[in-house]
Amino acid sequence: MTADVTEPVVVVDGVTKHYPGVRALTDADLAIRPGEIRALLGRNGAGKSTLIRALSGVEGVDKGSIAVAGERLGEGGVRRAVELGISTVHQELSLVAELSVAENMYLGRWLRRGQAIDYAAMRKGAAEVFERLGIDIDPAAPVGSLSLAARQLVEICRAVREQPRLLILDEPTSALAAAEVDVVLDTVTRIASAGVAVLYVSHRLEEIRRIAHSATVMRDGRIVDTVDIGAADTAHIVSLMLGDSATQVERPPERDVDRTGLPLLSVRGLAVPPKVVDVSFDVFAGEVLGLGGLMGSGRTEVLRAIAGFTPATSGTVSVDGREIGNPSAAVMKRLGVGMTPEDRKNEGVVPLLGVDENLVLSKFDSVSSGPTVLPGKVRAAAGKLIARLSIATASARTPIVNLSGGNQQKAVIGRWLHAGSRVLLLDEPTRGVDVQSKAEIYRLVRELADNGAAIVFVSGELEELPLVCDRVLALREGRVVGELIGSDLTTDSVLSAAMAA
Repeated sequence: MTADVTEPVVVVDGVTKHYPGVRALTDADLAIRPGEIRALLGRNGAGKSTLIRALSGVEGVDKGSIAVAGERLGEGGVRRAVELGISTVHQELSLVAELSVAENMYLGRWLRRGQAIDYAAMRKGAAEVFERLGIDIDPAAPVGSLSLAARQLVEICRAVREQPRLLILDEPTSALAAAEVDVVLDTVTRIASAGVAVLYVSHRLEEIRRIAHSATVMRDGRIVDTVDIGAADTAHIVSLMLGDSATQVERPPERDVDRTGLPLLSVRGLAVPPKVVDVSFDVFAGEVLGLGGLMGSGRTEVLRAIAGFTPATSGTVSVDGREIGNPSAAVMKRLGVGMTPEDRKNEGVVPLLGVDENLVLSKFDSVSSGPTVLPGKVRAAAGKLIARLSIATASARTPIVNLSGGNQQKAVIGRWLHAGSRVLLLDEPTRGVDVQSKAEIYRLVRELADNGAAIVFVSGELEELPLVCDRVLALREGRVVGELIGSDLTTDSVLSAAMAA
């Protein structure tokens, strides 16, 4: 059935979705017409992902309805959504590198001739989609041999092969370099010109202005407005995203940081393609420097390169005046650089080990005699850190997985205090913790800076940066695009710098 071009192809009417203790969506209304590219904007936690999951059939809704070309989605799940013509390309690619492009295009629905797989028919079908969209990709090539941009195009073309009425694209360019973005945007424009409605999620306002007709802004689980993207300036969009949150931020008293001497950490011309293009900054002893940017800005990649976990293609890192051309994790640790990872669950803690063992992991030789770990020294060292950091645990030997997220995060930070780290790289240190634990982590970070540490604090929750940082650098597309300090450091100023087109 073909929808009338004068009528919306998809209508979301009063959709509400609850999770335990959280109202993720409240009375969401949305209508998108055939051929329209609708941007979906909002901060982390605004409700964008929940809305996408509801449209895709991944999540049922508690109230309201979703209809495609007049037919209700109901409780049919993903299968029903696909039948109605909704295709979703998620941010994390789902391709199988060892299979060919054609095999991935038909993944889960391989064509057959009798009992045999019809590889020729799949290659032909993939080639027809590529030709229609003006894409030059060999259907027989292994996906693992393609560039990241080409893989993203294969993922999009796989969704287009289903001939969707609505194509949902979740951050399709977040991992791509600027030169690769153009190819993806051109493809999305061609798809829409064929009458497909597109819901496009991105934090990159400049690319949204290039391809979108309109933008729907979400905040705190609600759709607050839909604007003509050509007529809305950046300041208005930022104000819609933030609401009154900026005025609710109460900054702690400004601290006097001495920036006249030698920086404890200095970064020059750091490049980690495709996310980090050219990043330079200094951090001084006693300073908390924030790196603020939206998804895909290169925040995590900068920290991982400094810590030696990801090799940089160019640039230098200096610690207390000592230049390291190609940092390794072992060298940086010896120089007193510690990093708490973004993925606390999989990279930050060893779940079944005790709090005490997790705390001393970074420096076993201080609690050992030769190759033997001394339990008494472990308990003593861990006990001091537990008291200093106010880690709430029944016992030092309690498996760390039993602690709250906030207390786990304190332990991850404590591990680097045990190692004597002077430079702390904190990647999303308050992610997944409650409000009280966040406040405790802010206090801890500023206390460590008061004691002479240089701290780099990365957060996607831009509103928290003024609460803990002395200075903030705004990142966009792998470059530093602004520095905010003193009275200029506010939530809306950071967001404006990170989004400005």
